[in-house]
Amino acid sequence: MRHNQPSESQSVRTLRVGEQVRHVLSDILSRGDVHDDTLSRHMVSVTEVRMSPDLRHATVFVKPLLGKDEEAVLKALRTNTAYLQREVAHRIRMKYAAKLKFLADESFEEASHIDALLRDPKVAQDLDDGGDEARREEG
Repeated sequence: MRHNQPSESQSVRTLRVGEQVRHVLSDILSRGDVHDDTLSRHMVSVTEVRMSPDLRHATVFVKPLLGKDEEAVLKALRTNTAYLQREVAHRIRMKYAAKLKFLADESFEEASHIDALLRDPKVAQDLDDGGDEARREEG
């Protein structure tokens, strides 16, 4: 990072470029521009792209629709990484083609797991009791 550039603008820049990369990849995948049998059979959502501070590396979080065949989709994306990197660099006109790293987006599973834990009768009972105690202390 350059010393004459405030860290806030650097992070805003990485967020902006990450969002541009996300849009480009989403467009490429939704149009079926990648000639791959696995990718043509699946709708793939690009949920987030995190750029490194120097914009040379992008971690791309993806989720196939309904979570089906996730490993096969990741393998297909990784097989076609060179093509996708070239397309992203061309469409965004970056100084360097960012190296793309595809990972499964686990945030949906984590949210479902937390939701299930909160719905557990034992946890729900504790949460209800905690609310009653707080109300008694206020009153």
